[in-house]
Amino acid sequence: MKYAPTIGLEIHAELKTKSKMFCDSKNDPNETRPNQNVCPVCLAHPGTLPTINKQAVEHVIRVGLALGGKINPVSKFDRKNYFYPDLPKGYQISQYDQPLVFGGMLQGVRIRRIHLEEDTGRLLHESRVKGHESSLVDFNRAGVPLMELVTEPDITSPEQASAFARELQLILRYLNVSDADMELGQMRVEANVSIQDPRWKFKEEPKSGVSLWIFSGDGSKEVPLNDRVELKNINSFRAMEDAVRYELKRHEEVLEAGGVISQETRGWDEAKQKSVVQRTKEDAHDYRYFPEPDLPPFETSFFDLEKLKNGLPELPAEKRERFANEYGLNEIQAATIVGEPALANYFEEAVSELKGKNPMASVLTLFNYLTSDIRGLVNERGIILQDTKVNPEHLAHLVFLIESGKLTSRQAKDMLAKMFMRDEDPEDILADESMYAISDSIELETIAQLILQENPNAVEDYRKGKTASLQFLIGKSMAKLKGKGNPEILKEILLKLLK
Repeated sequence: MKYAPTIGLEIHAELKTKSKMFCDSKNDPNETRPNQNVCPVCLAHPGTLPTINKQAVEHVIRVGLALGGKINPVSKFDRKNYFYPDLPKGYQISQYDQPLVFGGMLQGVRIRRIHLEEDTGRLLHESRVKGHESSLVDFNRAGVPLMELVTEPDITSPEQASAFARELQLILRYLNVSDADMELGQMRVEANVSIQDPRWKFKEEPKSGVSLWIFSGDGSKEVPLNDRVELKNINSFRAMEDAVRYELKRHEEVLEAGGVISQETRGWDEAKQKSVVQRTKEDAHDYRYFPEPDLPPFETSFFDLEKLKNGLPELPAEKRERFANEYGLNEIQAATIVGEPALANYFEEAVSELKGKNPMASVLTLFNYLTSDIRGLVNERGIILQDTKVNPEHLAHLVFLIESGKLTSRQAKDMLAKMFMRDEDPEDILADESMYAISDSIELETIAQLILQENPNAVEDYRKGKTASLQFLIGKSMAKLKGKGNPEILKEILLKLLK
């Protein structure tokens, strides 16, 4: 690419708290009835006063600590003034110059700040009321605690932007501060995109410390950065990659044609796969920030930062590395398990149970049944892993029975289906239904001889060097045994008889 991409992200995440940010209205993302979780405070009735949600502040501090940020000793809230129908007050309580967190790092990307604010209501456009097109507003979401994380413009590709956002989503889930579901609007990503001549380098503006200018290698010339465009309406990681990729290409085409990039906000049109102008981009002074008069500044030492730091869980990157080292998983396998906190916890419990039965048991067998068979049954039934009747101990016992030869792999699939219906240990189901694998060599040899007699052509093909015929004969034998034969012992017997 002739130009160097410069990308920064602004990521909002709704926080998991019992009540809203500045009032005691319920914070319930699953509420479908409009305007149920509201009160005079979040509806901005005259004379009402906000109070700070302590748990929301702790959530943001924990995120900051997890990302290596500096917790501001003194923080405060500010009024961000703008007018829109989903904003009851005519301003948003947010944070400006004294956010809760400064700095930090994730995947090599510097974090500028993390602050706390309140969410807006939700607008429903083009509804018909008495035959006329209208816009309706639901204030259930208004006042919900909202964390905003702003990165430095360190990201250089759409793929890197997506990877950063995915990892942050996972961290928020491991910290249990947000479900961060993009489809439900619990996590919203906005990308600030610009392109620069790669011959120029960043120079920080002394007063703000923000990279505003670039200069040539010998320092002989100074020019401003090209203006950036903010991309909104991004509702998935794939959409973010597509939107950023499209915008980078559009910028290059504009500059190559001799044009200039206008600082503006553009929305991503998923259907048309293009960005569209929404409005001219505002700067901080446009919002007329000033300190929130109803909420005094506060010292963050009140929250016992050392205790919060010591209480942080093992984070995804650390867990992936440990799973690879401790359980012999490769990079993709470790990422698959760690990618879902509930799956990772289930896996570790099951491994612990399995190793208790047989220290030499195969963790990979357990991994395969968990990520393929169990996940398939979970998806098929439209439930979550925590709601299955197959607990980690039962899965470990199933793998133990497979490896000890009491169950064939084919029987194991049938057993899992039964375990999903019954909250029982597989050993009990095995005994009740006489599902034990047949490992008796005499019985297996009798079946093998019968199969060889019934399939002379396959026998002849094998003896001519067509080794695939062996699998055919094993399959025929297993069918005769209704899946109960031990395939390894059966293979040995067939090889002996085919000599």
